[in-house]
Amino acid sequence: MTATRQDAWTQDEDLLLAEVVLRHIREGGTQLAAFEEVAKKLSRTSAACGFRWNSYVRKQYKTGIELAKKQRKEHRKKRKSNSKSIPQQTSDYSRISTNNLTLDEVIHFLQQLDTSVKVDELQNENERLQKEVQNFEEKIVELKKENHELKEKIQEIESDYHALIEIMERARRMVVLNEEEREQKVKFQMDKNGNLERVEK
Repeated sequence: MTATRQDAWTQDEDLLLAEVVLRHIREGGTQLAAFEEVAKKLSRTSAACGFRWNSYVRKQYKTGIELAKKQRKEHRKKRKSNSKSIPQQTSDYSRISTNNLTLDEVIHFLQQLDTSVKVDELQNENERLQKEVQNFEEKIVELKKENHELKEKIQEIESDYHALIEIMERARRMVVLNEEEREQKVKFQMDKNGNLERVEK
């Protein structure tokens, strides 16, 4: 089992992460799959790759992301237009005599017919899941930030608490010293009758 790295990210690693994520966006894949791919190549966890992408790299590639999304949209339009052309192919095949059909042509036709049925449905589901994953990733980043802020506040409170305890301890010592000084100021002397009497200094 390869050890996961904890060292800082290099420019080349950021570049690899960006390339893989943008490719997945273009091809309609998920960012999660991209993070897993990069994680294997860099011996890091997919969570570390996701955090690096969301916290730093994504900001550097805003135009690249928009372009990749456009390319994905165009690619989907082409696939939709191809799937709409299948009924036409059906009629084309119906005109061809069965003597001219090869087994490969029949298999190809059946494969296209089978895959085109649920393509739109799967694409919609895929988009929905991608948005859900992205929302979760953004929520994770927000929660990590919130967690970090809360830890800092706790440290401040602990620091204030220790300072308060120290002040109270100093005040207690001062009270004890003042009492001791007061006791030292008391003096006894003998009166005319030979009795001891207490005299303040």
